[in-house]
Amino acid sequence: MIRMKPRYSAFTAYLVGAGLALFAGSCGSGGSIDNQADQPIPGVEAVQARYGTLPLTQRLSGVVRATNQVAIYPEISAVITEVLVRNGDAVQKGQPMVRLRDKEFRDRLKQATASYQIAVAQARQAEARLKEAQSELKRIQRLAEQEMVSTSQLETAETRAALAEADVDLARARVEQAQANMAEQEENLSQTIVRAPVAGSVGDRNAEVGMLVDNNTQLFTLGQLDNMYVQVVITDKMLTFIEEGQPAEVFSTSFSSGPISATLARISPFLHPVTHSTDGEIDVANPEGLLKPGMFVTVDIFYGESEEATLVPLSSLYEHPATGVTGVYVTEASLDREPVAALNDEPSISFSRPVTFKFVPVRIIAKGRMEAGILGVEPGMWVVTLGQNLLGGEAADARVRPVDWGWVEKLQKLQREDLMQDVIERKSSL
Repeated sequence: MIRMKPRYSAFTAYLVGAGLALFAGSCGSGGSIDNQADQPIPGVEAVQARYGTLPLTQRLSGVVRATNQVAIYPEISAVITEVLVRNGDAVQKGQPMVRLRDKEFRDRLKQATASYQIAVAQARQAEARLKEAQSELKRIQRLAEQEMVSTSQLETAETRAALAEADVDLARARVEQAQANMAEQEENLSQTIVRAPVAGSVGDRNAEVGMLVDNNTQLFTLGQLDNMYVQVVITDKMLTFIEEGQPAEVFSTSFSSGPISATLARISPFLHPVTHSTDGEIDVANPEGLLKPGMFVTVDIFYGESEEATLVPLSSLYEHPATGVTGVYVTEASLDREPVAALNDEPSISFSRPVTFKFVPVRIIAKGRMEAGILGVEPGMWVVTLGQNLLGGEAADARVRPVDWGWVEKLQKLQREDLMQDVIERKSSL
């Protein structure tokens, strides 16, 4: 049986403190009691709805790739005699990474060099015989003009000259063949040193001294880590509104400073014949090394804005337990407290006088990461963001702890981060 250690996250600690604050609010100010229901008046947090537009985003999952990320393979089959780099090393273009045993390749080069030299000597002999045959032919031709030799002697001299010329052509072809073989052996010998094709950082080392490798053995992965790109999958339907050049944000739980702003740089014009999707690439600078090749990240691509509507925090949306209708608790009353703006360790207890909240069904027209655009509520009305379950019914009185939008957004972000950390810790403990 797996035992889970109790964990008190920052969000949990806040909820405990906020719960005590709301309870104190329900009993504070002289312990005011709802005379009709004979129940303490609950305390809630509320923020003022505002008017505006929401950025339209498409959320995608992406994989981080290094710029010029390449797999390193040997070009020949041989045994590794020396490994010159390790994981994490930075290399320059052309820098040696692995040495392979070269004895066999040196022997082959010597044989090819000797064959080339022999072919060159044979070509010289053929050229000398050609020169001799041509001289003899000229002499016979002069004698034939004086009718001092027979026709058969002239034809024999011409045949010898032609054969000698053919021997020269054959010898020169053999020289070219031997030269090509020698160049091939020189190239094979040079490939016993595996060099970096580009500058970058080394990873995925799979090279050890004594290994027999061939052109199917991946030795390393090499890439430039200062500039990365995120690869995302875009469907054919998304291509109707997603285009190159649109702004994007890259998220990961490892980013302590928040999302990374970037731009959708490229979209492949070729769709997969089965999935009808294509790849998009987002260039991302990585000076601090937060991004690692192969890392999974979340990407938001901004492709427009919603229509103008009343904006409320996502935490204010509440599904009524009796009807299942989504709505918000609102009040038109003005509050006599300054909204809380900072997320302190101990939530301060500063509640207003009791005001009446009523449940209003809403229609959601757009959702962002922190807020939603709705119809059914006017801007400026106070909307409950914490404590809806304490109200119940269609209307109820409550004391209000006014907060501003910065407070709500920090709280929602804190909640998401802690929930994600809980998931990660649970998976790692299994």
